[in-house]
This record gives sequence, C-alpha cells and structure tokens, in this order.
Amino acid sequence: MLLVARLSFSIKPLVLCSSYPRISQKHFTKSCPCPLWSSSFSFCLQKLHRSPTCPSVAPFSSHCSAPSMATAPKSTPEVNPLLQDFDFPPFDAVKADHVIPEILPNKVKFMLRMGQSKPFYNAFKAIQESPEWPTLSDAQKRIVESQIKEAVLEGVSLEDDKKEHFNKIQQELAKLYQKFEENVLEATKKFGKLITDKKEIEGLPATALGLAAQTAVSKVSSGHENATAENGPWMITLDAPSYLSVMQHARNRSLRKEVYHAYVTRASSGDLDNTEIIDQILKLRLEKAKLLGYNNYAEVSMATKMATVDKAEGLLEKLRTASWDAAVQDMEDLKNFSKSQGAAEADDLNHWDLNFWSERLRESKYDINEEELRPFFSLPKVMDGLFSLAKMLFGIDIEPADGLAPIVWNSDVRFYCVKYSTGSPIAYFYFDPYSRPPEKRGGAWMDEVVARSRALLFTSFCVGLLFNP
Repeated sequence: MLLVARLSFSIKPLVLCSSYPRISQKHFTKSCPCPLWSSSFSFCLQKLHRSPTCPSVAPFSSHCSAPSMATAPKSTPEVNPLLQDFDFPPFDAVKADHVIPEILPNKVKFMLRMGQSKPFYNAFKAIQESPEWPTLSDAQKRIVESQIKEAVLEGVSLEDDKKEHFNKIQQELAKLYQKFEENVLEATKKFGKLITDKKEIEGLPATALGLAAQTAVSKVSSGHENATAENGPWMITLDAPSYLSVMQHARNRSLRKEVYHAYVTRASSGDLDNTEIIDQILKLRLEKAKLLGYNNYAEVSMATKMATVDKAEGLLEKLRTASWDAAVQDMEDLKNFSKSQGAAEADDLNHWDLNFWSERLRESKYDINEEELRPFFSLPKVMDGLFSLAKMLFGIDIEPADGLAPIVWNSDVRFYCVKYSTGSPIAYFYFDPYSRPPEKRGGAWMDEVVARSRALLFTSFCVGLLFNP
C-alpha cells in the first residue's frame, strides 16, 4: 500500500491556519506516549469544506509514488479515514480514492498559499532589514535568506494575474508528475516473462531463481502454484531485484537484450505513453521559469543551490575529461576479457552486455562473489550493526516499538523508537525494507509522517523509511 507511505501527516502547516484554536494537553491520548496524534490533520481538511479561509493540509510529498489513478474508483467514499480523528494514522483503511481527487489538489493549493504568504514573506524581510541582522549567526542568516528565496520562487512577488497563471501551472504540473509516475509503475507491473526451460536463465544465482519462482506463483493467474527455485517455472519482471539479476548474471544474451529493452522503454507507447506528458511538463516548466524571470527551468532549480547552471555544466565537463581515458580502458578490458572467454559479442559489446561482463571480470580479478557474501549481510545483522554504530557515534538507542503503532500498511513494516541514553524518546520511524513490486515504486526514500511543532505541543518527530531495491 504505497499510498500510505506517501502520506506525510505534517503538523507544521496547521500553525498557519489562523482560525485553528490553541491545542491543549487535554487533546492528547494520555495512555499512549507515541506522538502520532493527528486530529489536527483532519480538522483543517474538514474546515476546508466549511470555510474557504482556512487552507487545506498537505498529506503527502510530491517525490513519491501512489497507486495508479487508473485503477482507483472515481467516486470519493462517504467516510474518508483521513478526515476522521485518530491517534495513529489509519494505514490499513486508506485507499487511493481517499486521496485522489479530494486531497491531492488541496495539498497543492495549501502549499501555494503557504509559499505565497505575504505575512511570512514580510516577516522574513523585516528580519533581514532590521538593525539586529548583523548580529545573527551565518546559519540564522542562511535560514532567513533561504525562506525569502523560496517565497519568491513560489510566486509571492507576482502580480495577481500572473500569480493566478503560476498557480494553475503548479496544479497542472502536480497532476502530470503524478500521472508520469503512475504510468511508469503500471508499465513496470505489466511486463512479465515466464520461463520454463532452466537453460534460458543459466547463470542466475539461487536467490534470483527463488525470487523468480515466487513471482511466478504470485503473478501468474493459475497453473504455477507449485513453482520452485530448482524446477521453475520462473517469472522475470522489470522490478529492480529481478532486472539487475538478469543483467548481471544471465548467460542468455537474447534474454538480457529483451529485458533491457523492456526496461528502458517503459511507459513509452500505448495507453501508458509518457511522451506527451514529458512534453507538457517541459512546456509548463519553461512557462513557470519565464514568469519568475528566469531564462529556463534549470536556472530555477539552481536558484536554491550552491551551484549555477554554468558551474554545473563546467563540473560535468571536468568529470568527462578526467574520466574519459579510464572509461575507454575499462571498455578495452571488458572486450579483452569477454574475448578470452569465447564470447561472440566481444567485439560488439552493447548496453545489455556491460553489467554481465563487468560482473564476470570482477569475479575473475578479485575472486568476489556477492552470493557468498549474502549470509554475512542479512537484514537483522545489518540493522544490529547500524543501530550499534548509531549508539557509538551519537549516544542514542534505537529499539522496536511496534506496540505503539499497531496499524501499518503491511505486516512486514516495523516501528522503532529513537531514545536518549536516559531512555526518553527523541523520535520514531516506520521501517519498510522489502520489495513489493505491485504497489511500491523502485528505489528508496524517506517521508515525514509527523513533524515537530511547538505551537501544537509535538516535541517528537516521526518519519517513514521505505525501500524497494
């Protein structure tokens, strides 16, 4: 349930809602020390339906994926769990149609109102122009300057008509970003190659065969409930664990080529074609840049960074120049090694050959086999080592706290508490380490679940850590 991973129940925006009453301790659940109280989240969303003066709350961030809009029901259910009072996020009850279309547009609208807030902007400008400005530390000045810059980039200085056009662009971009990621996810899920002859996947390690057999059991509608790593059948997909295993270990070059082409051409044709979406994104980004007074979107992106477009391009050229000879030599080494192994493609290595022969060369030169290293880096051992390192470096303890957050979006998700050495809690985090191709996009990310807020008396912090390797 990837959607829940995206829901960032941030408390910070609620401070901006002027009609929101001061929170007192009596509102908190006294029997539970966990800070995941989010009644205020639903308050502002409910307030939105009654009064246009209070902005809506942004429940999730724009860089993570959600379940496909194409498969989500079009009608919003009568009871939306995100609009109810709760002590813990109701992850088991949240569905795609609870967010789309009710909350997603309101999230963008609220973030625009916050970013274009004249009171905020004027307050930071007053700090910058005050007699006390020279007495502030560099870090404090950096915060103020960054807030002013971000407000300008959010359109705070635009005239009314231009601001309205800017806001329309932002709303449209949010929809396009969402649709782009959905199409990629759907295209990834759509591909599946069933293999019954083990010779076709010769070279794949035992773990990869086990994963492929497990996928065959779960993905194929019928007839393969008894698939095993040893006897198959095996299902190859475009999810990272399956894709990378084929690229690195499959001796079948035609299989590598087929899977590679499927991977790099995802969402480029048919109903899931992202071509037009990309064109629209580029067009709207340029319009946005022009409205803000920049020549292109790259300049907008660099405005909040230490680099400039010219410096970034200069660095890339320096890297290219410095690495060119070494890269050419690496290719020669691969060609010579593959030729020594009798590879027919030695003189014509292609993209789908590089990972395979790089892995073989590494094994030959350094006698390193990743499969033999796996037992030493099992998840429990890695977690124990990571927590021990954190304790040694920062003097903190990280302990399981599943009982404090019993409702999660998948049974594999764990909940941890970060504590001072004295035992008092500092923060909490959800940990979701396993690949679930049908509902999680590739990669790894972190999202805020509950933010600190002095105004709302939240002194702890909670995030979600998600992986889909």
